[in-house]
Amino acid sequence: MTVYVAEEFTSEEADVLRRYFTNLDSPVFALVNLPEVVKGALFARYSRSAKSLRRLFLDEFVGELDISGDQSIDATIGLRRAEELYDRVFFEYGDDSVAQLGGVHLACEQASNLLTKVLEWGRLMSYLEQSTRYIAYDARIGGRYRFHRDPAVLGSPLGTRYVGEMDRLFDTYAALLPKLTDFFREQFPKDPNDSDFVYRQAIRAKAFDSLRGILPAASLSNVGIYGTGQAYEALLLRMRSHPLPEARTYADLMLHELRKVIPSFLKRVDLDDRGVAWSTYLAANRSAMDEVAERLFPADGTVEESPLVTLTDFDPDAEIKMVAAMLYAHTNRPEAQVEAVVRAMSAQDRLEVVRAYVGERSNRRHRPGRALERIDYRFDVLADYGAFRDLQRHRMLTVEWQQLSPRHGYVRPESIDLAGQRDEFDAAMERSAALHDLLEPRFPAQAPYAVALAFKVRFVMQMNAREAMHMLELRSGPQGHPSYREVAQDMHRQVAEVAGHHAVAEMMRYVDHSPEPSLERLDAERRAEARRSGGTSA
Repeated sequence: MTVYVAEEFTSEEADVLRRYFTNLDSPVFALVNLPEVVKGALFARYSRSAKSLRRLFLDEFVGELDISGDQSIDATIGLRRAEELYDRVFFEYGDDSVAQLGGVHLACEQASNLLTKVLEWGRLMSYLEQSTRYIAYDARIGGRYRFHRDPAVLGSPLGTRYVGEMDRLFDTYAALLPKLTDFFREQFPKDPNDSDFVYRQAIRAKAFDSLRGILPAASLSNVGIYGTGQAYEALLLRMRSHPLPEARTYADLMLHELRKVIPSFLKRVDLDDRGVAWSTYLAANRSAMDEVAERLFPADGTVEESPLVTLTDFDPDAEIKMVAAMLYAHTNRPEAQVEAVVRAMSAQDRLEVVRAYVGERSNRRHRPGRALERIDYRFDVLADYGAFRDLQRHRMLTVEWQQLSPRHGYVRPESIDLAGQRDEFDAAMERSAALHDLLEPRFPAQAPYAVALAFKVRFVMQMNAREAMHMLELRSGPQGHPSYREVAQDMHRQVAEVAGHHAVAEMMRYVDHSPEPSLERLDAERRAEARRSGGTSA
């Protein structure tokens, strides 16, 4: 039973690819022998392309590179001398920090939307994930719709039902895509000043955004990762302890490829007294907590109603402590003395300090310093899984989420109703929930594959004010998806109104509370076209 669809290359293409990719037939592979800027550009393009990374390299990058000097290189062969060097440094010096100095660009393809959240857990890594906003999921790979086929599920009596119901969800998506596209064309006629390309991209993004909720969590995505050896080690240990079989299988694929590039950094992963013991510890703790939680919160118990966003924890004295932190580095006084002075100040005087510290921010990328890290906010969020996918990738905050299920209901975009497609959308949600409930008793870890992205998931986000400034200003932008825009806007409102931190809220001057625009991506596509043509991006 084949889980992954291997891509086919001509002999000439394979000859080129072997120089820069550690294999040609696995969904996981490392990039080598390329300039860092090329690897970064490849990953940037990757997130908005339906192509695999190797095909993208062949079609759009190899023609721009001078590869004549690389003809003798074969990246698919392990580098023994490199391993010997790493062994000598890593084990003789015995310093874990050495593993922070070797990094790898790793492509992870055909990963489910459940697995991508596992891959993107670590803080000290960089990720670019294929976006549902730019990729049409009506296309097939290897003649099959793009969803994960768990071997255990497919080998069971439920296998045929699983594939059939998944195909029907994708059929609905494919059938509604031209209808929503035509609807948006009628609703938002083309501006004569816009090119056909800009208008088409904005309309497509709007249609994709409206329909992404039909896609199940089993939908496949491509993820580009850059991280150090130490970060990969931590990721693999977590994945090996994970209850999702796909995560454990993928960990083995990743380890195999990473050992071709940074072998010694990962030697501890499968040592019984090191990595194996660590993974066993994580798995045992997870199992123990599942048992405790099940006893305290039985499945048939009452679930209280909750809003989209709830600010559950904040410090009433946070602004005083933040102002003290702002002043601390500019004095020679103990922190307690600085805070005592701040407490004696008037609110207006404290606000003056805040405004001096923040300065004149001419755009959202101008962010003040680490004094904002003195205070924290903790939010409980109940949003659709599509919004969660986008918010979860903010690495510097703390995020924990509950298992995805149909239990909290789903979000149906207003555009679906306006386009007259409500019945088709609701039928897809019913199909998704029924398949989840069918799978859950026998395959509890795999059942969430069946859950459509429109269903809600509960998650908690804890962040300091500096990260909140970054995330809320970014995710409230008019080009963003309406579902996560609403979350960001509500968080900002609660910082001001619930916590009473008006000075903090004022600092976040680029949080956008404007209504949903007609075509979210239109202005962004216009700016992109201006850059391509050599104009400005104002």
